[in-house]
Amino acid sequence: MTTELTVLTLAALLWVAQFVVYLAAGHGKIDLGLAVGPRDIPFDKPGVSGRLHRALSNHTEGLVLFAIAALVVTVSGQSNGLTAACSWIYLIARILYVPAYAMGWTPWRTVIWIVGLLANTVMLLAAVF
Repeated sequence: MTTELTVLTLAALLWVAQFVVYLAAGHGKIDLGLAVGPRDIPFDKPGVSGRLHRALSNHTEGLVLFAIAALVVTVSGQSNGLTAACSWIYLIARILYVPAYAMGWTPWRTVIWIVGLLANTVMLLAAVF
């Protein structure tokens, strides 16, 4: 397995960990009836629980682009030191993003997000060029 696919697997496991932390943070703070219902009416997720939920949603969205980059690099045989390093940079950025969002670190949350996006972009460009 390439480094990029290994990191993709770790990023997926990070998603699971984020989901568990989000559930634990919201335990007792969110009406269970609303949480398991059809969600026709949006409900607030207070404080840290809401920030953890938004960080999880952001990771879900970012994971799509990273999965594309990791798969394109691997399937095309373009995996190299640069793309492997970018994979690790992406994962480190995602790990740092969780506390940055949960604790409201501004502007660092955005800076960390941009680092992850740039790592993905470099991987995609490396596959094309």
